[in-house]
Amino acid sequence: MTTTPAPARESRRIAVAAGMVALGIVVTVVALLAAGGAPKPLPAGLHGASLPVSWAVPVLRLLVDGAAIVCGGAVLAAVVLLKPEADGKFGTQGLRAVQDAAVAAGVWAVASIGGLVATASVILGLPLSHLAEHAELAGQLDQVRALAVAVALTAVLAVVLSGCRTITGARIALVLTALALVGPLLTGHGAIERTTFWSVLATASLVVHVFAATAWIGGLWALLRYRGAVETFSRLAFVCAVTIGATGLLTAEIHLGGREDGWGLITQWVTTGYGALVFAKAAAFAVLVTIGWWHRRATLPALANRPALFYRLAAVELLVMAGTVGLAVALSRTP
Repeated sequence: MTTTPAPARESRRIAVAAGMVALGIVVTVVALLAAGGAPKPLPAGLHGASLPVSWAVPVLRLLVDGAAIVCGGAVLAAVVLLKPEADGKFGTQGLRAVQDAAVAAGVWAVASIGGLVATASVILGLPLSHLAEHAELAGQLDQVRALAVAVALTAVLAVVLSGCRTITGARIALVLTALALVGPLLTGHGAIERTTFWSVLATASLVVHVFAATAWIGGLWALLRYRGAVETFSRLAFVCAVTIGATGLLTAEIHLGGREDGWGLITQWVTTGYGALVFAKAAAFAVLVTIGWWHRRATLPALANRPALFYRLAAVELLVMAGTVGLAVALSRTP
């Protein structure tokens, strides 16, 4: 079996990462503009959050999601995909994974701080220069509180990961990662009517959806970076795909009014901006499922002799996933 030199592999990983970032940003912006969720300039004579600050909210959200995915994937790799030493300590790749996760957690924390400030400015309708004068009012916002908790948890996570050397520490970090993901999800579309059964179900479904997506996307990225157990990840990816499909359909149907007006998903995904983004996400998901099927049929059986086939297709899969994350960010900002 031939192997690609390490510098060439690293340059390809960097190219894939850059492509994912660029594609995620482009898809987010285009989707917001197309679906009606894009920030709009303030009418003449009114003061509030500037247009750049308003655009910073989804861009920072995309950065937060990306950092969370990288962090979660690296920690998951350390716990599941990479075998520790006999005494539970990590080898070279395991240590590399937790250190990458520590950096990603730091980026996650900093981006969450930026998102907290921008979100408070937009919700309160205040320029950034006046936000400090209304800090107490900003602290009463659920979205700001959730982001503040996420900042604290991700900061602790970064510290834990920076000193992590064993699988026990990585397991603790995995729990912290899950907790940091949950907070902001409790203040989204599904939490608007907190007392209703459907809003609780939508929020719970969204939490499971995000956990599965983080494990699938982050795990695939970790697999390409650390070359862990492919068969183990393949089984995990199958579970994640089924979970994402089921929870995505359920959450979208609830938000599109199916629990009151019949099955609204079928009609509203072509008559509303929100529904159109749901349709686009469904199409992207179908592409990912097709790629997964092709992995199982063609690339996994040939992995020992032609590993490049698997990793090339996985790189394409990651690009599609990045676009899907961009759609998800736009969806969270679309009425």
